[in-house]
Amino acid sequence: MRIDILSVVPGLLESPFAHSILKRAREKGKAEVYIHNIRDWASNKHKTVDDAPYGGGAGMVMMVEPVVACMEELRSRRQYDEIIYMSPDGELLDQPMANHYSLMSNLLVLCGHYKGIDERIREHFITREISIGNYVLSGGELAAAVFCDAVIRLLPGVLNDETSALSDSFQDDLLAPPVYTRPAEFRGWKVPDILLSGNTPEVEKWRHEKALERTREKRPELLKKH
Repeated sequence: MRIDILSVVPGLLESPFAHSILKRAREKGKAEVYIHNIRDWASNKHKTVDDAPYGGGAGMVMMVEPVVACMEELRSRRQYDEIIYMSPDGELLDQPMANHYSLMSNLLVLCGHYKGIDERIREHFITREISIGNYVLSGGELAAAVFCDAVIRLLPGVLNDETSALSDSFQDDLLAPPVYTRPAEFRGWKVPDILLSGNTPEVEKWRHEKALERTREKRPELLKKH
């Protein structure tokens, strides 16, 4: 998989891809992530990428020319399965969406900034808009990192145990059940006996029941899908 990310503040994306699972995925050659500074496609010496909105109002707007120039150059080199704009207006990112994108080969992700991007970019280039929540960030970079993490960790060979992702929260519209590890007793707090029994069918039954119980308590709206 290859992901190209367009940003006016590329430094914000250095750390997320330099550690842990995302770093491992890149080192293993499972995912290629390239971060492009939109200012490199600006047409003037000041590398201007924003301007005041027509009609007045507070804030600045990302200009159409440098964004489109960057996109068209990248599209001349490869075909993208999707051109995504990280926006609070978009569809809410969820696990089925992450599963869907993990099967794709080439993604282009645009990070918004300021008051947003010129609407003509959305009308003529963006194929899908994605949000990570009903709130506003200073820019789309952190949202892009969240999106990439959710997708890349699902690629075969990225996680040490490839079955681990299958038991994550939301994979079956349920939250994950409680988990425990050694020691079996700490300060008198004991691990449930069933998990020490070695009876795999009963353990799985317990986990499913606990997943239902936790979902009912913490995220009851998910049970409507289940």
